[in-house]
Amino acid sequence: MTSPSRQKKGAFAFRPSLARLVTTKRLLARIVLFFEQLLPPLMPVMSVIAFYLCASWFGLFRSVPDWLRILLLIAFAAAFLVSLLPFRTLRWPRVAEADRMLEERNGLPHQPVTVQEDEPAFDTPFGRALWREHQTRMAEKIAALDAGLPRPDIAAHDRFALRAVPALLLVTAFGYSLSINGGSIRDALQAAPEQVVSDPTVRIDAWVTPPSYTGRAPIYLTADGSEQAPIGIPQFSGLTVRVSGGKTAEKVVFRKANGEAQDIAVQADTKPQQTAASASGQPTAAPASQALVAQTHMMKLQENGALEVNGRRWSFDVLPDKAPEIAFNGLPKRSVNGALEIGFTVKDDYGVQEAHAEIVPVETDPTATPLYPLPEYRLDIPRRNARDAKGVTSRNLTEHPLAGKRVRITLVAKDAAGQTGRSPPHEMVLPSRPFNEPLAAAVAEERQVFALDTRKMPQAIALNEALTIRPEETIPKLTNYLLLESALARMKLAKSEDALKDTAQYLWEIALGMEDGDLSLAERKLREAQQNLADALNRNASDEEIKKLMDELRKAMQDYMTELAERMQNAPMQPNQNAQNTLRQQDLERMMDQIENLARSGNRDAAQQMLSELQRMMNNLQAGRPQRGQQGQENSEARKQMDKLGEILRDQQKLMEQTFRLDQQLRDRMQRGETDMGENDPLLDEMNPGENGEPQDQQQGQQGKEGQQPSDQMTAEQLREALKQLRAQQDALGKQLGELQKSLGEMGMKPGPGFGQAQREMEGAGRELGQGRGQPAVEGQGRALEALRQGARDMMNQMMQAQQGQQGQGPNGQVGQGDQNGRDPLGRPRRTQGPEFGDNVKVPDEIDVQRAREILDAIREKLGNNPPQEMERRYLERLLDIQ
Repeated sequence: MTSPSRQKKGAFAFRPSLARLVTTKRLLARIVLFFEQLLPPLMPVMSVIAFYLCASWFGLFRSVPDWLRILLLIAFAAAFLVSLLPFRTLRWPRVAEADRMLEERNGLPHQPVTVQEDEPAFDTPFGRALWREHQTRMAEKIAALDAGLPRPDIAAHDRFALRAVPALLLVTAFGYSLSINGGSIRDALQAAPEQVVSDPTVRIDAWVTPPSYTGRAPIYLTADGSEQAPIGIPQFSGLTVRVSGGKTAEKVVFRKANGEAQDIAVQADTKPQQTAASASGQPTAAPASQALVAQTHMMKLQENGALEVNGRRWSFDVLPDKAPEIAFNGLPKRSVNGALEIGFTVKDDYGVQEAHAEIVPVETDPTATPLYPLPEYRLDIPRRNARDAKGVTSRNLTEHPLAGKRVRITLVAKDAAGQTGRSPPHEMVLPSRPFNEPLAAAVAEERQVFALDTRKMPQAIALNEALTIRPEETIPKLTNYLLLESALARMKLAKSEDALKDTAQYLWEIALGMEDGDLSLAERKLREAQQNLADALNRNASDEEIKKLMDELRKAMQDYMTELAERMQNAPMQPNQNAQNTLRQQDLERMMDQIENLARSGNRDAAQQMLSELQRMMNNLQAGRPQRGQQGQENSEARKQMDKLGEILRDQQKLMEQTFRLDQQLRDRMQRGETDMGENDPLLDEMNPGENGEPQDQQQGQQGKEGQQPSDQMTAEQLREALKQLRAQQDALGKQLGELQKSLGEMGMKPGPGFGQAQREMEGAGRELGQGRGQPAVEGQGRALEALRQGARDMMNQMMQAQQGQQGQGPNGQVGQGDQNGRDPLGRPRRTQGPEFGDNVKVPDEIDVQRAREILDAIREKLGNNPPQEMERRYLERLLDIQ
């Protein structure tokens, strides 16, 4: 091997890059020479491996006895070891061999590689210079050297081309291994399988039927069992094997994954029967000579395994059916009328069939004897998307005795296979019906006492007797007193379970009658009609039954809305009422028509979902009731402040219009250069407030010429003076706003930032008016109006929050009244004393503005044509003055 010092001789000494290139070329050449030595002795090794693979894939090892299989395995191992002996002579090529190979294969004369290490024979200056030039020219040829590919010359070692035999056998054996009778390379290492003889006269028809809820088609098995991979099937699938033909009963076995064998029994109605004796009394043939009838074997597949029958085998990979998953989608909450609203999410492999909420009391007495079972709460699950669904269900459980008690709610889902899934429990107070009448609440409490534990009937009787101690003070209506006395008699006489339930129902009806009168009865009928329709949709009732139930629902809805409208007609508007939950009769009718159309068209899922949405809407609708006591006084005081705010808004709007009109007339005078239009100043008197504090411009009537306003005859100086006189009105409005903020603070309400901004804008507008500048005053007044409206909205929000805090957090969980924006449940406007803040005014869009501009241009064009009639001209002028 050449040392590094030798590599630096000749041209390599002053050209390092050329030295590195030659080193690389030499390494490649040595690798090529090594592979030329390696490939010829490698052919016997590859031949032995090829013959072993051929024997394995042709199934030789599985078809011979074990002793011969072991003998063949030893022979192949010995042949493999013998084929490795020639590798002992392998060695790594030398550098000189690599140089010669490079020079020979590249056809380079004069040995350009080795010449770099030679020295000249005569060491003279001229000879040394000539030799260095020769080395440099030879070194330039080295850059084009190529080692090429290995040339092992295998033909010289295999003159008869026997190497093609194992190659052809290997390709043929690989193709055969893909057939049903092909072998495996592992056959040589394992015992041969037991030989099973297949009877060709036996016909086997086998198929797997997945459960119907999976929605998957049946899987038919091939007659010869040629399936290579296990067949994936859902858990609880039905396996059916029908065997016909043959002369003996065929055994059908299902072998589990752990090796345990299970015989699949024959169905009772397909067992072979002896043929009946002939009518002539001749004996039947021997059973062995009879052809057996077809036999059917069936079983449920619940775990992995393989079917074995008549020497054939089918493997199954059973896909487990996971239990359903269900969880709360948000926390359960109560609706306006006390119904329990639960949002949920469900997930299952093939869809959830049924789900419900399990409601149990947190504190239980094992010895208690409740009158009613636990409440039932069925969740509405869509059928078409039950694999991964989300929904909301609202149920009214206020009638159950557990209403108002702390309960534990757990969601339970069940799939078609009978598996159940449960959600983490959630504890809350079960919503109860809010009672504004103390007497009605007391009657409901009596019922709850003995309904939760019938042993506490004496305690309930004592509560009833306590209510009637001084009836003239506690029971203003004689009817209610008589009802309590009759209920007391029933409570004393009730002994059986039916009598106790009738008494509890009677007390509940008394409480509802004291609270709402006929409204509660209408509400109950509506709830029953909704539940009947929901049950009919769930069980796929006929179209005739759906139509009948829809008619009942429409009638119950009409009766309920009529009672609700009568209840709210004379009820005062509450501060928290807005248009958020306004329901119109047309909307309800449209929803019920859609429900009926969807049900008739076969889309029962969408109909049931829309019915659930209708129930939620009705649960969030509650009749308005007059407030009593301190709350009523607070609402009355708040209404007064709202009225004052409305008056301030109206007066500020009128003042801004007056300022704008005077400023426009002043600008018109200044543009025309007119400084003296008359000696009188009627508008100065008009601006002075009258006895009622309102401007007297509303009483002007007809002054001067017909259709003319008093300011038309004022000079510019008079108009400027009129603007200055408006400052007193502006300052008075600012003072009223300050008093309003003080009153709100005394009521415990914090005036919003809008009021403070409005007061500052009013003060600025007053200063501008005092200096006779109209345009800046109008801009300040406009900003003051906007700030007043913002302050009014903040004031309304605070009133809503205060009322919800008083009504929504009561002892019985009572919530506030529904938002109706001064309308009854049918969307009709009702009488109200509240102010109008201008929030309901529609802001014109671009089309409306363009249309108004076109109308004004037409009026100006008409007026510019100098109409001949004086009345027409004045009419057009008044139209433009209004704008």
